[in-house]
Amino acid sequence: MSTKKNISYAVASAAALAVTLTACGGSGGSGASGGTWDKDAVVNIGSLYEPQNLDNTAGGGQGVTEALNGNVYEGLFRLTDDGKVDKLLAQDYGTSADGLTYTFTLRDGVKFHSGKELTSQDVKYSLEKVLADDSQSARKSNLEVVKDIATPDARTVKVTLSKKSISFVYNLSYVWIINSQAKNLKTTEDGTGPYTLNKWSRGSALSLNRFAGYWGDAAANKQVVFHYYKDATALNNALLTNAVDVVTSEQSPDALEQFKSNGSYKVNDGDSTTKLLLAFNDKAKPFTDVKVRRAVSAAIDDKKLLESVWGGYGKEIGSMVPPTDPWYEDLTDVNAHDVAKAKKLLAEAGYAKGFSFTLDTPNYDPHPTAATFIKSQLAKVGITVKINTITPDEWYTKVYKNHDFTATLQEHVNDRDLVWYGNPDFYWGYDNPQVTKWVEEAEAASSTAAQTELLKKVNRQTAEDAASDWLYLYPQIVVANDKLSGYPLNGLNSQFFAYDIKKTG
Repeated sequence: MSTKKNISYAVASAAALAVTLTACGGSGGSGASGGTWDKDAVVNIGSLYEPQNLDNTAGGGQGVTEALNGNVYEGLFRLTDDGKVDKLLAQDYGTSADGLTYTFTLRDGVKFHSGKELTSQDVKYSLEKVLADDSQSARKSNLEVVKDIATPDARTVKVTLSKKSISFVYNLSYVWIINSQAKNLKTTEDGTGPYTLNKWSRGSALSLNRFAGYWGDAAANKQVVFHYYKDATALNNALLTNAVDVVTSEQSPDALEQFKSNGSYKVNDGDSTTKLLLAFNDKAKPFTDVKVRRAVSAAIDDKKLLESVWGGYGKEIGSMVPPTDPWYEDLTDVNAHDVAKAKKLLAEAGYAKGFSFTLDTPNYDPHPTAATFIKSQLAKVGITVKINTITPDEWYTKVYKNHDFTATLQEHVNDRDLVWYGNPDFYWGYDNPQVTKWVEEAEAASSTAAQTELLKKVNRQTAEDAASDWLYLYPQIVVANDKLSGYPLNGLNSQFFAYDIKKTG
């Protein structure tokens, strides 16, 4: 799941995605003013999401993905800005007839930033790091189908699965290949990407330098610096004063007009996969009752909430599936806003006079605003909401790990993460055996068409069960100085490839 601050999950079909050969080129482009671009430019990037640490198996959060994924660390495969999967450190691969064994041939001549040559042992180590008992990797459960990892020679990795997984190659795009001898990865790095870590000043900035020994095309700029801000206003002021050149994800729609009306800036509205959820603990009363969950969903005016937070941006979403997923279906009418229906459902569930519950709410925008709105909406049907504001770290421990909550607000960043409703042990506790069976069958499917049909069934069933209340789909607004081009436009799983960014003088 990814949460915007903490965790990230996704499942997808590799077979459904085009797999091509690439180095680091090809990120989403955008217009820039004419002129010769400066190969030695410093690109300043503004963000609200500072890493918690630099290890994505140790709870580094959205910030570490944004800054390091694809820039400092690479995988066997790369998820592009338009959702395709490209071969990266894997030069080639093959699959056995039964679909259980994958043999990967590594690209030759790849070196880590320390100078060590990439070998199959590093790939084995990196996979085992994700699967370790203490791993907090977002991919851990996806990759638990790995039964054995063999390294017949320095450039060959053979992975055997315990059962068929149509999403295996896609999931590998999230596994960073790390030097097996590297230490202190929470504060240092040793990847194979086009940049090396220069300096991380906590609370301020993280800078990356072009890696002279990179195996692929050199980064289009000499250095990128991620500057971190506490709020959207400070971030926008930095862009206006040229302290930063681009904002990775605009969080203040009210401020957009000052950029739209200024020819020195470009406002880009890309595709997002980030959903804001009111996640119920489906194993905690009263949310064990589907009628209660449906009542709460119907009582909240999602359209009004979206308008109040994002103005004319973003989309209503009636399920966990955004329009960019293959199994998307518009289900906004399933639990549409209807106060009378909400009251009727509450009465049928035995709560004609309502009830009260605590809403655990992350302390960063837009959660406090959304929580206040939800409290007001639910009061109209007799439900009393107590807002409990917590930090991202507290949320991870209390809600995600310990399941100690009744309901919570959280963002889920990734595409194709519907399948988490097939896991009864996931933090929200949704348990429908039929959904679990469909998810398992979809993962074992022999074709993407079969997978898609099964996941469409999951999509509709979870919506009808009001497994969660999917409040809205975030917009993905990237604002940049018009001297920049080559920056990614879409908010796919929080990554922000910087290596194609060109800056004119």
